[in-house]
Amino acid sequence: MKKFRIIPLILTICLLFTLLSPCASATDEPTLHSAKAVVLADMDSGRLLYTLNADEQRSPASLTKIMTVLLAIEAIERGEVTLEEMVTAQEDCLEGLNSDSSTSDIRPGEIMSYQDLLYCAMVHSANEACNIIAHRVSGSVGAFVELMNKRAAELGCTNTHFADPNGLSNEDHYTTAYEMYLITREALRHSLFAEICNTKGYDMPATNLSRARSFANSNALISPDSDYGSSYLYPFAAGVKTGFTQRAGYCLVSTAEKDGVHLLAVVMGCDGWLNTGIEEYENFTDTIALYDWAFDNFAYRTAVSSTNVVTRVHVDMASEEDANVNLRAQSDVSLLLPKDLDLSDIRLEPTVYDEMLVAPINAGTVLGRADIVIGGENYGRINLVNAAEVELSRKEFMSQRVHETLSRPWIVVLLVFIVLLAGGYFVLVLRYRAQRRKYLRRKRELAARRAARERSADPPLPVESTQRFAAYIDEEMEKRKKK
Repeated sequence: MKKFRIIPLILTICLLFTLLSPCASATDEPTLHSAKAVVLADMDSGRLLYTLNADEQRSPASLTKIMTVLLAIEAIERGEVTLEEMVTAQEDCLEGLNSDSSTSDIRPGEIMSYQDLLYCAMVHSANEACNIIAHRVSGSVGAFVELMNKRAAELGCTNTHFADPNGLSNEDHYTTAYEMYLITREALRHSLFAEICNTKGYDMPATNLSRARSFANSNALISPDSDYGSSYLYPFAAGVKTGFTQRAGYCLVSTAEKDGVHLLAVVMGCDGWLNTGIEEYENFTDTIALYDWAFDNFAYRTAVSSTNVVTRVHVDMASEEDANVNLRAQSDVSLLLPKDLDLSDIRLEPTVYDEMLVAPINAGTVLGRADIVIGGENYGRINLVNAAEVELSRKEFMSQRVHETLSRPWIVVLLVFIVLLAGGYFVLVLRYRAQRRKYLRRKRELAARRAARERSADPPLPVESTQRFAAYIDEEMEKRKKK
């Protein structure tokens, strides 16, 4: 019996150790073998999930061809050349190539389509094809290199300088993992580029100097027939370009998509057979490690819900019960976030458009914005809207208008003038009435004295004459009143 009691105790201890042992999380860095510079980015948002020496200058080797083919495709879009156009390889198309350079055996004077040249450069990594493209687009390799550097600057690359269109050159030819990401992100916006770089193999028809040729993509993540073998195939990968020189080491730019998560990885300076003698090509193994780490630890999560109140604002000229309005996100926001992130750590920093807070306001009106901040990093911006309509209050409207009217200086001056004018008129009326009463009183007194004198000097008038005189006086008084 004691033996059976020990078993639950052992299981409990094992469970406790399991809970206490560290588990993988997005805060743990991916385990890499030899990559010297790395960028792993979310293609949808552009946010960097992981970097290593991202701004360190390094030789890109054949990653250079991403820029070359980007410019070649932009020339098509400008109408300067077509995919079907037949191009003749110039006499110096092999200039700068050494004996072990990657080529498609294109010879001077050979005629092939512009499309074939693009596939040779991007899929087979043919160095001479890049020289031919450069000559066709800009008239010379030198002029094309100037265009490469100009375009890099336009993309925000401040740490990049190209010296040739293929990546075989010296120390004056460099970029960084981050700026290689910027160039690739722009290139992938062009559907033709994405189609070419994701091609597993290409059959090129015969030309005036060569029989038909077939070649596999050098990217072992997507092509089972690549020169690096089939052991690096990655089911979620697509594109983009490999690169190798002794100076650059093994490099790879690629993309991968799984469960709606779309990633782009740049690895530079990895070890492999030709530079260190190891049997692994660690540009592929390190890239796979990056993707597995990201897919295991990141997922799209609802960072902001449109049902949650972000802030509360006061709306002018609304009724008392409608004056305080809740602002919410215009829509739900999903972000690629660590799976172990506590969503309560997400902060929203609102900014309200005060000039908009006046009734009436229709439901769903954008009344502000909010920055999404996680761990001090800004993850983007959302619009804030009101859920319900805010109606105009007539009482508040009139009160507001009266207040606005009385707050204008010229209105105040006018009102003071009117008050003073009315006061002056009132004083004049009072003065007129006082003088009128005084005048009438004197008239009555004079009339009375005159009558008294007449009574004392002459015999009394007949009653009829006295009555007529009194009527005359009354009539005169009434006339003066009317005046």
